[in-house]
Amino acid sequence: MMVKCNRCGREIPDSEKYEYHGQTLCEDCYIDRQFPAKACDPWAVYSATRSRQHSGFKNAEGLTDLQKAIYAFVKSSGRVTKEELLKNFNLTDSELQAQLATLRHCELLKGFKEEGRTYAIPFD
Repeated sequence: MMVKCNRCGREIPDSEKYEYHGQTLCEDCYIDRQFPAKACDPWAVYSATRSRQHSGFKNAEGLTDLQKAIYAFVKSSGRVTKEELLKNFNLTDSELQAQLATLRHCELLKGFKEEGRTYAIPFD
């Protein structure tokens, strides 16, 4: 029997569903709810930067195609809002937050506030 994830709408086998606060969720949505990505996580920054350094990765090397595209978009634009990223990459808010957290942990992008707006900008 198949059920629908209340968050993303994906059809999943009943045996693979998760119940969370009265919602039926797929595994991905359940993990997003239980362990949301955090951009400000010193241990994740330490781990990511050391891992990249050990692997010899520079700039966008070692990133997923989506992370490379987001990084290139922000780098070429100089600064972009979350709304611009959501629109250009057709992502959900939680998907974007996860990608931005990874890019922040790798010290490739960071947040910048100006006149009440928050932007993603290159780290350097």
